[in-house]
Amino acid sequence: MKYVSTRGGMAAQGFSDILLEGLAPDGGLAMPERIPQVSAAQLESWRSLPYHALAAEVLSQFISDIDSAQLKTLTQAAYAPKTFQSAEIVPLRPLYDGLSLLGLSEGPTLAFKDMAMQFLGQVFPHVLRVRGATLNILGATSGDTGSAAEYAMRGKDAVAVFMLSPFGRMSAFQRAQMYSLQDANIHNLAVKGVFDEAQDVVKALASDLAFKNKYHLGAVNSINWARIAAQIVYYFHGWLRVTTGPGQPVSFAVPSGNFGNILSGHIARSMGLPIRRLVLATNENNVLDEFFHTGIYRPRSAAQTFLTSSPSMDISRASNFERFVFDLVGRDAERVAKLWQELGVKGSFDLSAYLPEFTERYGFVSGSSSHQDRLSTIRQVMDRTGILIDPHTADGVKVAAPFVEKGVPMLVLETALPAKFSEVIQEALGRPAPVPLGLENLESLPQKVTVLPCDVASVRAYIAEHASL
Repeated sequence: MKYVSTRGGMAAQGFSDILLEGLAPDGGLAMPERIPQVSAAQLESWRSLPYHALAAEVLSQFISDIDSAQLKTLTQAAYAPKTFQSAEIVPLRPLYDGLSLLGLSEGPTLAFKDMAMQFLGQVFPHVLRVRGATLNILGATSGDTGSAAEYAMRGKDAVAVFMLSPFGRMSAFQRAQMYSLQDANIHNLAVKGVFDEAQDVVKALASDLAFKNKYHLGAVNSINWARIAAQIVYYFHGWLRVTTGPGQPVSFAVPSGNFGNILSGHIARSMGLPIRRLVLATNENNVLDEFFHTGIYRPRSAAQTFLTSSPSMDISRASNFERFVFDLVGRDAERVAKLWQELGVKGSFDLSAYLPEFTERYGFVSGSSSHQDRLSTIRQVMDRTGILIDPHTADGVKVAAPFVEKGVPMLVLETALPAKFSEVIQEALGRPAPVPLGLENLESLPQKVTVLPCDVASVRAYIAEHASL
């Protein structure tokens, strides 16, 4: 299995190469040369596998330069019951009216990002050992990617993490989770801007090939294909747990910010997994919802990006969207490159000619949710089931409801545990979210964070001073 760039300017590379590279040299994103296909018989043979073994099977479709025995060792270490709060790793909980919750927040940082990041925490050190190399991971987070990356990489040999977060725009729990880490290889940089601006800094430095090569920069954001590949696993897991035989359709609802989570569903569907609908849920920052209704992609400026009560989705420029557009336009890399040039000049591009294909060919539907929607959905789910959900998951439940079809299970992908957003839970229910055992004093721990201007020069200087070479 080899990988190419969405913009066509990268020679085909193996998985381990793109794992360490992150952004492609031409500014595009790595995509497999072909999407592997999984037959109904093969899918049925996986039905009884535990999560770590299923992960090895799915990931082996995309990784040909790590032998199967080693890959099984890595997934077994990544998805060990001692690391997750559930022995199933990803439990399935029925809600009501055809809706169920796919529990992706059982990991160490209580968010779905752990599902991929725990694998990266194993595969990065393995590849670096094989190559005798070091890596300085540069990323941006709107709340959960950062802590998941840092907990997966803390104390790891030959790896340092430089994580940008938007100053003052995450919950107190999210900040405490990241900033309380005291490991020498973890660097938290709170930049004075919104997530999109922080992500722009990361992309600018990743595109500076001389700087990238000198300081061995890599990525853990979902621009890294390994993140997408690892997330594909739980779509297969969810389908296998909610069905009883071949060909049964299942729909998935996905709260979406950077488009990586639902892109993994798109890839799973392209592999042959019987997914009926991929329901994209946005909050008030509804650029992607607008695209799937109009075919026009028009990202908003930092000033136009709202600060909402589902802050991990406060994103107006979704990096992984480029990978879907690559598929949408027939994998025409030259066309993708021109579209992103047009985006840079005009601030938008128009793919409305493809509107019928969004649903008919790819299964996408979408909707948006407001603050009041989140509060009422949190209350409704609690009243009807006794299950407490976080505000992002509430966006997913709210948007999913109109798309439920008789006889087709609708799995809502859980984003995080409610404890990470206790202020919103307090507003919805009149009481704070319960804090998981062992984390009661998290917000009172000493925090280690450096506040910087949100510009390339400041972050470049910090990395140059602190990078592991």
